Parts: sequence; C-alpha cells; structure tokens
Amino acid sequence: MSLPAISVTGLTKRYRIRRSPTGKYGSDLADDAAAFVMNLLKGKLPKAEFDDFWALNGVDFEVEPGQAIGLVGRNGAGKSTLLKLLARVVRPTSGEAILRGRIGSLLEVGTGFHPDLTGRENVFLAGAFLGLKRTEIRARFDEIVEFSEVSKFLDTPVKRYSSGMYTRLAFSVAAHLEADILLVDEVLAVGDSAFQRKCLGKMNDVTKQGRTVVFVSHSMQAVQSLCSRCLWLMGGKVHMDGTARDVADAYFGANSETRTLIHWDDPKTAPGDREFRLARVSMASAGEFTTDEPTTSDALDLAFDFWSLKESNSLTLHAVVLSDEGIPLFRTVATPGQPGGGIAISEGRWRATCRIPSHFLNAGFHRIQLQVARGRHEVFLTLDDLLRFEVREDREDPSWSGHWPGAIQPRLDWKGEKLEG
Repeated sequence: MSLPAISVTGLTKRYRIRRSPTGKYGSDLADDAAAFVMNLLKGKLPKAEFDDFWALNGVDFEVEPGQAIGLVGRNGAGKSTLLKLLARVVRPTSGEAILRGRIGSLLEVGTGFHPDLTGRENVFLAGAFLGLKRTEIRARFDEIVEFSEVSKFLDTPVKRYSSGMYTRLAFSVAAHLEADILLVDEVLAVGDSAFQRKCLGKMNDVTKQGRTVVFVSHSMQAVQSLCSRCLWLMGGKVHMDGTARDVADAYFGANSETRTLIHWDDPKTAPGDREFRLARVSMASAGEFTTDEPTTSDALDLAFDFWSLKESNSLTLHAVVLSDEGIPLFRTVATPGQPGGGIAISEGRWRATCRIPSHFLNAGFHRIQLQVARGRHEVFLTLDDLLRFEVREDREDPSWSGHWPGAIQPRLDWKGEKLEG
C-alpha cells in the first residue's frame, strides 16, 4: 500500500497582531502618532500589546498520489496560509505537514522568479530549485516556452512582464518540470479565459500521470472540473471534506440567500424611468401545487409585474438565468409590443410571465438578472441578482440515476430505428 502524497496532522499557524496605541485595529498613522505623543506627555510609556490570530487551527487531512484536491472558502479562511505551509514558505506554529516527493508551487505573482533575470534565466533557476540538472531543464525548455506563449519576451527581465505574462511562464515552469506535487493558488485568475482553460487541461494531464495537485480557487466551476475531492476551510479549520460536487452544493447553500419574491409598493421609488416602473418579480413552481423548494421535475413560472406609465410598442424584457457563480445559462426575451407578442402595452399595471419547462434546469442554485429595453438596443434598466433560488434533485423521478453533469438537464426526444439485419 502506497503512502499518501501529503499527510497533514494538527497543523496550526498563529500570527501576532499588534494593537495600535489608539487601541483600535486599522487606525491610520496620524492617529497612532497622536496617541503616542499624548501618552508621553502624560508620563506613560506605551507598551506594545498583541492579539493572536489563528490562520489555521488544527487541520488534518491526507491526499493520495495522483489525486487533485481543491481548497475553497471565503477570504481569510486559511487557504493561502495552508498552501504556504505545504510549500515550506512559512513554518507552522504546531503540527506537521509531510509531503512525499518534489514540490512545484505557484502561490502568487512574483514568487519564485528573480525580477532582474530574464524569463530564460528564471526557467533554469526554477529548475535548479527543484533539483533538476541543466540537461533535464534543457530537454523540457522548448515545451515550457511553447505552452507559456511568451517566446518573444524570453530574453526580457521578468520585472517588465505584465502579471498575465508572468503567470503564464510561472505556471508553465511549475507544470512541466515534473514536480510530484503541484500547489496552485488563485493566481490563475489574472490570466485570460483561454489560458485558464489551457492550465486546467494541463493540470488534468498532470493528475493522469500520477502526480498530485492542490488547487485553491474561488471558482467552484474550475474546482469541480479539475478536482474529485474538495476541502472547505472556515475560520482556519476544515469545515467539510467530501466530493467536489457535495462541497460545492453545501458551500453555495451556506453563502446564498434564497429569494423568490421581491416587490415595490410605490411606483415613484420603484426601479425604472418616467415610462416604466418595476413592481414585482417572482419565481414559483408551476401547476396546482406550488412550493418554495422546486425539483428538477417541476416547471417554474417567472413573473414580472410592472407599471406602464405611457403607451409603448417597443418595450422588451430580457430575463437572464445564471448559475450561482454568475455564469449565464440562457436568456429569454419578452417583446409584448411586437407582432406575436400577445399584448400591446398601454398605461396601467401589467404582468409578463414565462414558464421554464420541467427537466430543463439542473440541480443547484440559480440567479435571475433583468434587462429592460426599448427596441433591440436601448437598454435603460439592468438589475442583477433580483432572485436567487435552488432547484433540488428529484430522486423520486424514475429516470434519476445520480447527479447530472452540466448546467442544464434537458429531457430530449430520442427515437430508434433499425438500419439493417
């Protein structure tokens, strides 16, 4: 039986935070200086006072060789501190972290490269830190440069690189020099979307080669696409350890306030302009029995009530359904004043309703965005996060066989036909 690639036992990290002379955190230098002088005039010699901040407090977990594990949590939860402890950048207060194998890390922009050296020189420097011989680095050099897409600037000092260029080269070095354990922080967020996808694909290849990846990200989509397992850190402790999907559901559930109805009673203060005012937006399961906890088998009615303060034939409502990460899933457009729209807009209160069919949205949290326009291009009102709602798996559905991948779960018509025989 092989030993774990990473073994973490009772890991803690304490930082001592100095109180300012004013007794407050975050006071500016002028306040501190004034308080210091006043204490001296009173004949008091100020004493430095400190408080303890536990960035990590008793973390235990193991990672098997070839496993990709994600670390998620709010800012200050301890994710980056844990990665720095694993990379031996800082020492733990207590506990231990045992890593079996050569470590490659990409913790933050600026770490690991010397700013006055060129990109070419830093590639060889990084390889030397990993214990590779010059011939081994040279054998991988062309592949590193091709992946990073910075060949034109290879002989330029990296201090003149943009953050995106720097990250491209740093990730390429870390991923191609065949470290047994790859530690990657949120730095990939500075790259463009195409390069982020390229990096995720490379990390997938790394795990298939039997190497281990620890990945910190605020993008649950990226974590789920790469990692089979995820740790949710909260207050310096492991709050949850499970599959990436289970942790994502729990994490979004804890950080997403469900809101299926919002309304305004006074047209004067409601969102809009002198011709249009929004009155009410609601989402409810359709049919005879409505519920605040719809499942994938339920159709959903999305309704917009509004005041039309002037007759119009060009008003359009654009409703966008997004994942809880803010990724647009689809848009539907109501054009009440156009032929086939069904109604003409005159003065008064109106309701526009659309139905999202059953077996369309996948399980998870969703958000609603609204844009209101005149004609096709004149958008005069945009409202984000109007509603937040959760769709749950319908485990009673005979076709249910576990969680479906993807953003939607459409039930499409299939047919079979015999071709020969």
